[in-house]
Amino acid sequence: MEYNKEVVNRLKRIEGQVRGSLRMLEEQEECKSVVTQLSAIRSAVDRTIALIVSKNLEQCLINDLHEGRETSKAVNDAVELLVKSRK
Repeated sequence: MEYNKEVVNRLKRIEGQVRGSLRMLEEQEECKSVVTQLSAIRSAVDRTIALIVSKNLEQCLINDLHEGRETSKAVNDAVELLVKSRK
């Protein structure tokens, strides 16, 4: 799968958020602020995972339809990836 600039930019933003969280810890920021930032990071990671899985699923479905194959396996694999990412 080819990852586009949108995915890379999301991960760079997450990287910046993680660095910011580390700085917050070093500066002894209050718990609520740190947890809020960590929650934002988790949400951003979840959205990035969903984007990657959806783009991959889209490509798999196009390939399967083009090749005349059943598409249910690609859908099931995508759902499994999403479920696995939440464990």
